[in-house]
Amino acid sequence: MLSKKNETSQRSMFFGLEDMLDQRHPMYILANKVDWQMFEDSFSPLYCQDNGRPAKPIRLMVGLLILKHLRNISDESVVEQWSENIYYQYFCGQKEFIPVEPCEASELVHFRHRIGEWGIELILKESIRMNGNDSHDSTASIDTTVQEKNITFPTDSKLHRKIIDKCRKIAGKENLPVRQSYTRTLKRLSLDQRFRNHPRNKWKARKADRKEKTIAGRLVRELERNLLSNSRYQSDIDLFKRVLSQKKGDKNKVYSVHEPDVQCISKGKEHKKYEFGNKVSIIYTQTTGVIIGAMGFRNPYDGHTIEAALEQAERLLGKRTIKTLIGDRGYKGKKQINDTTIEIPKPFNNKKQSQYQQNKLKKQFKRRAAIEPINGHLKTDHRLNRNFYKGITGDNINVMLAAAAFNFKRMINKWKSSFWLVFKIQIVDLINAMFYQINNYFKLKWAF
Repeated sequence: MLSKKNETSQRSMFFGLEDMLDQRHPMYILANKVDWQMFEDSFSPLYCQDNGRPAKPIRLMVGLLILKHLRNISDESVVEQWSENIYYQYFCGQKEFIPVEPCEASELVHFRHRIGEWGIELILKESIRMNGNDSHDSTASIDTTVQEKNITFPTDSKLHRKIIDKCRKIAGKENLPVRQSYTRTLKRLSLDQRFRNHPRNKWKARKADRKEKTIAGRLVRELERNLLSNSRYQSDIDLFKRVLSQKKGDKNKVYSVHEPDVQCISKGKEHKKYEFGNKVSIIYTQTTGVIIGAMGFRNPYDGHTIEAALEQAERLLGKRTIKTLIGDRGYKGKKQINDTTIEIPKPFNNKKQSQYQQNKLKKQFKRRAAIEPINGHLKTDHRLNRNFYKGITGDNINVMLAAAAFNFKRMINKWKSSFWLVFKIQIVDLINAMFYQINNYFKLKWAF
């Protein structure tokens, strides 16, 4: 059920946040620039109109999602800091300061599930709109990076141990008979696996790994015998079997029991050979620096991501403005998609291109490298480095929220720089006026 709207016509007997805050503060300006009514109109049909418990205001929930990725904090932290920060409260539509938490942290999870990828894309679209004409650039750069999932480095031993633990939990929850718990056996095997890199313990650790896999298979088969064929745990049992049957050289392996859709991606990094998560495509305007496209994929070839990424960018911009798309050599094989030309670095042996065209392309290829630090900022500043959201939907939601936060932060930095520039000009004028007065004073003194 939608929450009741507060009456804004009646003035408070105390000073409101609008009267107390600095109107030059970037968060104050951002709160007045965002089109909150668009979110109200778009998300209102997702709620029941006349039944159920009143929900939290839509502006509050959308504002908390933006603040979370803008400040790189968790659900729990953003709810806690909201009760302490008056600018956060004004940004989320609060009129007076309230020293209590606005909602439970879990309500942000439910709100993300309610609006889905479509709703998060609206937030990204609004961040692009706020950048104005800077978003409409005929030349853009495209690049892919890896968004790591919140899992440990996968090993067969870890997966088998998790299968054993989950089988025990299911058996305990359903009160199923278990012939043997293997508690003492697993404790002894863990000691054998501890120093596996020592030459004397290498074969002992491998033997313990095989024994652990055998125990996991026994518990899965016993669980399957005791459960009904159409039980709600059948999908879990199928996943356990898939993990136990996979081998070293298999494709589409399972690297995590709680996140089976995680992909193993190799980007050729010397310090990190493999990354476990999903691939992300970023489209970034070359001259103005606005992210106009952010989309999650599994692990396709880079050239196969261009078409879907361009469709999303055109959907967010509302029209086709990208004429030239600059990528690295990972996009080799694609030269033209609709009206967009794909350019990748290459030697110029074509006599059809003039020297001016070649120099222009060389500058664009050099400028394309500017998207690499943008990927770094998305990871370190806006929570793209490690994704804590669940499933494939969580992957796509995290990517778009990080890109939206980057665009909002760009406008905040722009406003900050303009304020500092005006402040510096005022200080210089004040100093010049002081020297002018002092100079006139000494002139008058020597004249008499």
